[in-house]
Amino acid sequence: MIREAVIVDAVRTPVGKRRGQLRDWHPVDLLAHTLSNLVERTGIDPARLSDVIVGCAIQRGEQTGNVARNALLGAGLPIGLPGTTLDRQCGSGQQAVHFAAQAIKSGEYDFAIGAGVESMSRVGLGPLFTPGAGPGEWYGERALARFDGNLPAQGPSVELVAKKWGFTREALDAFSIRSHRLAAAATDAGRFASGLVPLDGVGKDGTTVPMTRDEGIRADVDPERVAGLQPVFSPEGVITAGNASQMSDGAGALLVAERAAAEAAGLRPRARIVSMAVAADDPVLQFTAIVPASQQALDRAGLRVADIDLVEVNEAFSPVPLLWREEFGYPEDQLNVNGGSIAVGHPLGSTGARLLTQLVNELERREARYGLLTICEGGGMANATILERLV
Repeated sequence: MIREAVIVDAVRTPVGKRRGQLRDWHPVDLLAHTLSNLVERTGIDPARLSDVIVGCAIQRGEQTGNVARNALLGAGLPIGLPGTTLDRQCGSGQQAVHFAAQAIKSGEYDFAIGAGVESMSRVGLGPLFTPGAGPGEWYGERALARFDGNLPAQGPSVELVAKKWGFTREALDAFSIRSHRLAAAATDAGRFASGLVPLDGVGKDGTTVPMTRDEGIRADVDPERVAGLQPVFSPEGVITAGNASQMSDGAGALLVAERAAAEAAGLRPRARIVSMAVAADDPVLQFTAIVPASQQALDRAGLRVADIDLVEVNEAFSPVPLLWREEFGYPEDQLNVNGGSIAVGHPLGSTGARLLTQLVNELERREARYGLLTICEGGGMANATILERLV
């Protein structure tokens, strides 16, 4: 019997700006709220769940101590349900879903939750994401020695990528403006609404604010203001706050199941996980592994890139989706069709869960068949997932 891993349902919080409307939410509570909403929406018997696997990139402060286990307890899930927390950097939420799917395909689990959470308001950024931080803080002496001390933080790395591919400041800014405009149009059209969990945030004056949309999207983004922003990582560079992802807060969760088990339980799978891949490439450039990861996922699925109806490439920085599009020759109007992390925000550990949720919804809306998600990750890694719509 061939076991198929499917997505029964997927939800996420609205994404809050750093120190914005989600600033008072403890990350464990934010994830617990998301998990309880997922379980309620699906109607899954919590006793059928085998594991809760959670991605979280900055595991310090309030995000230490196994966020997954603490959040599932906060969600009221069974005391006998285990949970584990993983760090695959920006792809942590996507990797959590992969691990759940792999356990299901192996026969160990029939139902599991793959999720992600990050509160960049409450735990800080960590040296990997801080301009000017010393690489010795996280790489150690031996890895640094292997690369002659040249293992930069992500900002200097993405400047190298932009230079290698010849991306101009104007092209990067244009892509960031596109992201905001597409995300604003998608929000106004209600394309994200069905995947959002209801929750309250807090306004600047401390009053309760119902959150019904992502906080960072700028519907009225001003091209002149974007063009006037100063480079962040080098005076001669092309990367600014305007063409990089926003630091944010958020959580997302997906119920992953074995297809026959889900159908026997009266659940209707929404998408099949066709293939999964993780790859690594040059840790100096850091962002290029999205290409081999995507190709591995395509090869395992027996598909060509032309067979993929929609692609999501996480917008950590504008050069990342642009290099992917250039390497694969993919149509612009099928890539990041509802904007991305430049507009919506990038709560590191949860972004994979958010983008998978978004991809499932958009495949259904368009009645398209195949979608691909790939996310670049610190240290020169990337994950890729191919989904097939079932409903």
